[in-house]
Amino acid sequence: MLLSLIKILAFVAVVAGLTWGAARLSEVAGGAEIAVAGYEVTLGPLQLVLAVAALALLGWLLFKALGLLIALLHFINGDDTAVSRWFGRNRERKGYKALSDGMIALASGEGELAMAKGRKAERYLRRPEITSILVAQGAELLGDRKTAEGAYRELVQIDRTRFVGVRGLMRQRLAEGDTDTALKLARKAFELKPRHSETQDTLLRLQAEAHDWTGARATLDAKRRSGALPRDVAKRRDAVLALSEASDVIDETASIEMREKAIEANRLSPDLIPAAVMAARSYLAVNNARYATRVIRKAWETAPHPDLAQVFAEIEPNEDAKARVKRFDLLTKARPDHPETKLLKAELLIAAEDFNEARRALGDLPETDPTARVLTLMAAIERGRGAEDAVVRGWLTRALTAPRGPQWVCDNCHHVHPAWAPVCGNCHAFDTLSWTRPAESETALPRGTEMLPLIVGAGRGTDLPTTAAATPERPAGEETRQPAVSEAEIVSPEPPKAAAADATAVRK
Repeated sequence: MLLSLIKILAFVAVVAGLTWGAARLSEVAGGAEIAVAGYEVTLGPLQLVLAVAALALLGWLLFKALGLLIALLHFINGDDTAVSRWFGRNRERKGYKALSDGMIALASGEGELAMAKGRKAERYLRRPEITSILVAQGAELLGDRKTAEGAYRELVQIDRTRFVGVRGLMRQRLAEGDTDTALKLARKAFELKPRHSETQDTLLRLQAEAHDWTGARATLDAKRRSGALPRDVAKRRDAVLALSEASDVIDETASIEMREKAIEANRLSPDLIPAAVMAARSYLAVNNARYATRVIRKAWETAPHPDLAQVFAEIEPNEDAKARVKRFDLLTKARPDHPETKLLKAELLIAAEDFNEARRALGDLPETDPTARVLTLMAAIERGRGAEDAVVRGWLTRALTAPRGPQWVCDNCHHVHPAWAPVCGNCHAFDTLSWTRPAESETALPRGTEMLPLIVGAGRGTDLPTTAAATPERPAGEETRQPAVSEAEIVSPEPPKAAAADATAVRK
C-alpha cells in the first residue's frame, strides 16, 4: 500500500514538473531557425525541445527496427528462434539481473531477499534449473525447510540438476535425523555421481552406522579408485570395516568366514589394536595359541595396549602369578621403556606379591606421569609393603583427581569412549577413534578434593607428597577405564599379603 502511494506521488510530481517546464519554455523569447534545401523553419524553445525528443525517439525506433530486420534475416536463413530471442532479450536481461542480485543477497546472508530475487528471475527466464537452486539455498539460510524441500523436489525432476536435488533432500533428511531415508538418498546420489567426494563420505558414514559393512567396503573401494584417499588410509579403513564385519567372531556360533574376516582385518592393519585382539581371540577359539601369541606380540611391538595384555592372559587363564610374570616377558621385553609396559609389569608383580620389584618396575612414572592408574598401583604397592593406612589413602586421594591417561578419543570431536568403535557415538564420524590422551580442562578443582590429603594425613616414605598436586580435571562426559584396585580393597583391615593378592590388575 505504501509503495503504491509513493509511485502515485512520484508520477504526479513528474507530470507537474514537466508542465511547469513547458510553461516556462513557452514564455522564453527567441527560438531557432532551421534552413534545409531552401526550406526555412522557425521553432520556438518549447517546439525545439519537442523536436529533439522526437528525433531521439525516431533514432531509437530505427535502431530497434534494424535489430528486428537482422533477426528476420537470421530466421529466413534457418534460425527458428531468432525472432523470439529478439523479443525476449529485455526479459532475459531483467531475469539475469534478478539472478545476479539474488546470488549477491545469498552470499550476504540475506535469505529472504535471495528467495524473492530467485522467484523474480524465474518469471523472466523460465529456468528452474537455476532459479530453484537460488530459492532452495535462500530457504535453507532462513531455516524454511518446507520451501527448500519443494525447490529440491523440482530440481529432481530435471535431468541436469537431479543430483543437486537428491543431495539437497539427503541433507534435509540428515538435519531431521531421518538416517534411513538419508541412506537411500545417499545411495541414489552415489549412483548419479560416484566420484563425488562428499557423497562418498556421507554414504560411507551412513552405511557404517547401519552396520552395512559389505556396502561400506564397496563404497570405500570406489573412493580409493577415484583417488580421493591415500593408499595407506584406504587400507586401514578397509581393515576397520573388515573388523566391524567380524564383530561377532568370539561368539561360539560364529562361522569360519567371520573368523577369517577378523584375521584379514589384522593382516590389513597390524597396528589396529581391536583387530589384533579379535584376530587373537579367533585363533584361541580354534585352540591355536601359537598364532594368537604371534599376533599379540607383533601388535605390542607397534603399540602397547592393555587390551593386548588382557587377551594375552587369556591364552593361559589358569597359570599362577609367578608363571604369568615369566610368560609375559615376551611382551615386557619388547618395549621395556614404554609406560604401558611398565604398568603391565608392575601389575604382574603385584599379583605375584613382589611389591619392591613392582615399585622398581614403575620407575619414575609416579613423578613424571602420575595418572590415576599409576597412583592406584602405588597405593597397592604401599599397602603390600605394609604401609600405614594414611599413606595408602594419600595415594588414592591423588588418584581421584589425576588424569586418566590414554583412552579412546575421537580425533574429530574429542569425545572420550569407553571402548573402540568404528563410528564415533557423538559426532558419527567414521574411523576417528585413537588411543591417546584427552585434552585436560584447566578449571580449578573443588575445595573438598584439594583438602583430602590434609584430612587423611601424609604418611612416611619419599614417594608420597605432603600436599595434593593440582592436577587438572578430566573433561566433562569423559568415560574412563576403572582403576585396577579399588579403595575399599586397599584400605581394608585385611593383612597386607591378602589385600595385595586381591589387588591384581591382570584380567584373568
